[in-house]
Amino acid sequence: MAENGSANGAANGVARDDREAMDVDVVIVGAGPAGISAAIRLQQLAQENDEELMIVVLEKASEVGAHILSGAVIDPVGIDALIPDWKEKGAPITTEVTDDRFLVLGPAADLRLPNFLMPPLMSNHGNYIVSLGEVTKWLGEQAEAMGVEVYAGIAASEVLYEGGKVVGVATGDLGITRDGEQGPGFTPGMELRAKYTLFAEGVRGSLSKEVIRTFDLAKDSDPQKYGIGIKELWEVKPEHHKPGLVQHSFGWPLDAKTGGGSFLYHYGENLVSVGFVVHLNYENPYLSPYEEFQRFKTHEAIRDVFEGGKRIAYGARAITEGGFQSIPKLAFPGGALLGCSAGFVNVARIKGSHNAILSGKMAAEAAFDALKEGRQHDVLAAYPDALMKSDVAKDLKKVRNVKPLWTKFGTLLGVPLGALDMWLNTIIPGGLFTMRHKKADHEALKPAADCKPIVYPKADGKLTFDRLTNVAFSGTNHEEDQPIHLKVQDDRLQKISEYEIFDGPSNRYCPAGVYEWIADDENGGVKFQINSQNCVHCKTCDIKDPNQNINWTVPQGGEGPVYPGM
Repeated sequence: MAENGSANGAANGVARDDREAMDVDVVIVGAGPAGISAAIRLQQLAQENDEELMIVVLEKASEVGAHILSGAVIDPVGIDALIPDWKEKGAPITTEVTDDRFLVLGPAADLRLPNFLMPPLMSNHGNYIVSLGEVTKWLGEQAEAMGVEVYAGIAASEVLYEGGKVVGVATGDLGITRDGEQGPGFTPGMELRAKYTLFAEGVRGSLSKEVIRTFDLAKDSDPQKYGIGIKELWEVKPEHHKPGLVQHSFGWPLDAKTGGGSFLYHYGENLVSVGFVVHLNYENPYLSPYEEFQRFKTHEAIRDVFEGGKRIAYGARAITEGGFQSIPKLAFPGGALLGCSAGFVNVARIKGSHNAILSGKMAAEAAFDALKEGRQHDVLAAYPDALMKSDVAKDLKKVRNVKPLWTKFGTLLGVPLGALDMWLNTIIPGGLFTMRHKKADHEALKPAADCKPIVYPKADGKLTFDRLTNVAFSGTNHEEDQPIHLKVQDDRLQKISEYEIFDGPSNRYCPAGVYEWIADDENGGVKFQINSQNCVHCKTCDIKDPNQNINWTVPQGGEGPVYPGM
């Protein structure tokens, strides 16, 4: 179905004669579970119908799966639908959940909740503990074996428009120096002109954010809500390893007004994934999600797991938590939003990969039907129609009140009310009511003058670690002589608001030590320093900055973290 030709249109309204152009049928931005699944499904349909498609997947990480960070416990319903014989094909999905535990933590005690109290959809029976990065890498191998062009290490940095329609994307220029000049290794980006462009960048993708704004896709939905998930991978002593154990907790060290909780997943060869999620609608600018995670590991019910073990990897990533109410319009002229770019995480289950895979599959089916009819650059209306009738929508609708109940009533009352509502949705499909998300997370911070500073204990270097030490275990690397990819739009606003009113929360919400307010002796004050080389691409700054004054953009392709086995 691909046609030869040259691209001579404008990129974001500005022509670039120095860029080569490539015409394809479908370009997919992001090789996470949603994007790579869309590519696989497109190629399956092409082969079943004796068609030839040119499908290109762009992935900003150095290899497929390198930027994927999740717990992860996966519901196999997604991969069952996409590749029914995944077991025979050797998918790295082998540790089945054998034990579910739910704990409520206090400062010096813990209470295990009986499993019979938990709503049925919270059960992990039949699910698997995996490295989602390894699963995604395997999916990428399946796609390439089928003939999909997967270009890792190449970041899409621009959306291409013509006549009010998305007509593709352009990759970033390489070899631009820190001062914005063309360096000796300068190479212009490439335009990929596509009949349909699928955005599967994950949470708060820079291009996805642009098309949502350009086409006003969120006008009829609630504000998207987010959390930050921070994770370490440990190799523990054999006597502490319990393969198949899934343990979640809420409560300490967070106060009753701050949402969040933990996970511990035992899998593989003495591996334990330990992580902590903090909802990004927290109010106190002195709160540090990273330090709360470190403090959590010191609880008496938790710390013994790690005695004699060693931390082998670290990472952090934002999570979409808005759920059903926050799903934007999914299709627009020339493209569609997939997976976490649209917000398909089930926050109660802490799962999203199954919905991401299913959304990629449905978007691919809509795109293939359109291509077969000779269409291009129109709205793939069949995709949102199918998704809103699918198990993805049903999955999200059942838990739609969990997050707003938690926000409104706090942990002590909101969590049991959320569980009650999930039970209600089990008994009465669709439930009785829908609560709304009233404001975006960046609006939740209170001025520092209204809050108490939080004093966190010093890291011991054995169980708890400082941020920069942990960043060294994320594999993060950025070429220093390139433009800073974290764009502050108004330096003055950053100082008079983020620093003077909120006392610089960027230094605390960032889990990688990217942001600092340091003394500026020359000007008799302080200045905002951005250590962009540390960035683990979590996007928290883009979400939580109180003035939305920081814009996360892609660095040069192939850079950022490398999450081995995460």
